[in-house]
Amino acid sequence: MKLPNDIYKNIFNEWRDYTFLLNADGEVVDMNDRAKQKVALHATLKDLFSLEGKLQFEEALQQRSSTFRSDFFFSPDDHCFASVTVLQVPTDKTRFDLVVVQDITVQHDKELELLRFSEVIHRTVNPIQITNTEGKMIYVNPAFEHITGYSRHELIGANPNILSSGKHGKEFWKKVWVKIYAGEQWVGQLQNRRKNGELFHTELVISPIVDEQKKVIGFLGAHRDITDQKILERQVVRSQKMETFGTLAAGIAHEVGNPLTSISSLVQVVQMQSSDEFVHEKLELVKNQINRIAKILRELVDFSRPSSHEVKDVSVNLVLREAINIVQYGKKTRTIRFNVALEENLPFVHAVHDQLLQVFLNILMNAVDASMGISDPAIAILTKQSDEKVEISITDNGTGIAEKNIGKIFDPFFTTKEVGKGTGLGLWVSLGIIRNFGGDIQVESEEGKSTTFVVRLPIKGM
Repeated sequence: MKLPNDIYKNIFNEWRDYTFLLNADGEVVDMNDRAKQKVALHATLKDLFSLEGKLQFEEALQQRSSTFRSDFFFSPDDHCFASVTVLQVPTDKTRFDLVVVQDITVQHDKELELLRFSEVIHRTVNPIQITNTEGKMIYVNPAFEHITGYSRHELIGANPNILSSGKHGKEFWKKVWVKIYAGEQWVGQLQNRRKNGELFHTELVISPIVDEQKKVIGFLGAHRDITDQKILERQVVRSQKMETFGTLAAGIAHEVGNPLTSISSLVQVVQMQSSDEFVHEKLELVKNQINRIAKILRELVDFSRPSSHEVKDVSVNLVLREAINIVQYGKKTRTIRFNVALEENLPFVHAVHDQLLQVFLNILMNAVDASMGISDPAIAILTKQSDEKVEISITDNGTGIAEKNIGKIFDPFFTTKEVGKGTGLGLWVSLGIIRNFGGDIQVESEEGKSTTFVVRLPIKGM
């Protein structure tokens, strides 16, 4: 059934978009009421488009059916961003084209805003993750891949607990989920684990993503890597502890040293006057323990008082060779291979020769002790220049250090050795010496496999 022309006219005029009817020459022969309210009648519609839009419009007319986007100018001072659809009107003789201009300015602005947002999220140096309400990751940015060590393919669809270090329990995460599901923001610090097993720390802000009805549809997690900050905090705490203990050590050494000297003298007097073998044996045990206490006191005193040694230019390689020569010919080291690779022409460091020797001896003797009882024991000693520092690394293939003990090995009186075989002060004193020279000591260890101590000292004048 053919509808009357006035029905078609009414439909044409009531169309909510700007609608134009063009003849075969591309001239506007009619426009709907909405278009008439905004647009002065033009012979050619092409003039109302931007430069790029004009080219697209001409191409659309040739195709007789096409859609494109362009700026559309109602007047020089009034325009919109439009989706333009060109349709051929079926007729028996004359060609007509229907052009529908839909104002999508608001939609376009939202798309641009979303594009800008997505680019910022994607390019930011801060790790970003987006999860759905089921706790599955649906987006991660490159920074998130970098800090975790996992690829995007491995992370998408996975639960964030793939990064769990085990530090934060179920109750902790239960409180987090309750808060963010309620539409509230959560801020806190996390300890996570990378794909390679290394721990890292982040400050995390979890923000709920809500729709127009304020319903939570997902969560955006923004991380800030604070691993270096945590390391620095531990170093500051350790430095404060060392400073406090140094003050205390001086007092202890003085108060204990005097009576200990008296006891030692009395033991020697009794030994000289007694001929009883049993008494001599027991007094010898007492004297050995007194000597052990005296050794601890000397180390305490050495640490607590300013060095009286002269700080001067020192060759790290020369001091290290001296330490190796001392250690290498002991009874314990007969079966140990020493692999030494010292970089030639290393710059001098500003240090005290004897104190630097003490540090190297402490670390080497620890390496020797860790290598006892294993097959094919070996200790590798390397030196090199790294940026503005001289780097010394000493690696053994011994028993390694348990992860729970890594953070404690530089604490005073902490030792993993049997009772009587270590004072627990060697590494503590060594760290204090190296830091006095502006350097630092770091340790990496895998239990049951190996341990590496890395000493870094600033080059003279740097």
